[in-house]
This record gives sequence, C-alpha cells and structure tokens, in this order.
Amino acid sequence: MTTPRRCFGDGDPLYADYHDTEWGVPVHGDTALLERLALEGFQSGLSWLTVLRKRPAFRTAFAGFDPEAVAAFGVDDVVRLLEDASIIRNRAKIQATITNARAVVALHADGATLDELVWSHAPEPRAERWVRWTDVPASTPGSVALAKDLKAHGFVFVGPITAYAAMQACGLVDDHLADCPVSATRPAGAPTGSS
Repeated sequence: MTTPRRCFGDGDPLYADYHDTEWGVPVHGDTALLERLALEGFQSGLSWLTVLRKRPAFRTAFAGFDPEAVAAFGVDDVVRLLEDASIIRNRAKIQATITNARAVVALHADGATLDELVWSHAPEPRAERWVRWTDVPASTPGSVALAKDLKAHGFVFVGPITAYAAMQACGLVDDHLADCPVSATRPAGAPTGSS
C-alpha cells in the first residue's frame, strides 16, 4: 500500500504548508485578493516556491498590499522596487501591481469591491475530484470570464490562465486531486472554510 502524496509541495516545508493550509481555501477581502493576484502575476514564468519564499519581502515592499497605499506608489517607488533584491524585480509586473491597486481603489469609488467582483465568478463545486494533474485545466470558461471582467475594470496582467491560478489559490475552485491527503478532509463539493 502506498502512502498518499500531496498534489504538490512534498519535500519542502514551506511549500507543503502552503499546499495543506492555503491552496484551495477561500480567500476574502480586497487586500488579500490583491496580494494573490499580484503574486500570481509575479509567478508567471517562475516557480511558485520562488514566490512563496519571497512573499514576506513582497508584503513589506508593497505596504502589505493595502490597495490605497499601493495605488499611491509613484515613479520613486517603482525605482525602489526595481532595486529591491528581496523581491522579483520585473518592471512590468511591478507596474501591473500598482495599476491593479488603482483598479481596486476605482472599484471602491464606484461602491464595489474586488471581493465581490472575483467571487461573482465562483463556479458551482464539482461533484468529483480530478484524478491526475493532466485532468486539471489551465483555464476554464469561468477564468476567461473573470479575466475579461477584471480587464474591463482596469486590471492588467490577468489573462485566463493567471485568473484560473488565482481561482485555485483563492479557493473559488478546489483542485486537490482525489488521492491527495487534503482531499480526505475536504470532500468534493463541500465548503472549504474561509480565510
């Protein structure tokens, strides 16, 4: 009999903890959701473990991802961030995070929230879990719709694949595989809690 293995994260305590306690668990609140969208953008083309290791530095560099604070970042802040070796120094991704914070502030000015926008795209839970990673989609009609809605509200760097990764990270979907130990504690189709 084989020991159940995590979908991902075995072999690194930080990655394993993220897998066990965060991935697929609902995330609410505009600050938390802005952080997840930003980190998914920074992860593009890189390992998620690289981003996880730098997450504390990202939180410091981006004022805890407070939308109002990040929206106020200017040219000097971009220069500061590009010189900060503790984060991923990519001008387009840094600028996208600032642009997206400004989009959150614009939502607030219109009496809306990022939380409402993102969670309006939560699909109905699947009755059964995926069996293999090759079964898990890179994007879905729901992530296409979410990306389109975000872009319509001024967000950037949020294509359908990034949107689906954010849906997974923020618990709109729970893509832990059927034989993953976490799946035994979160039956398919059941609420997974909140954070």
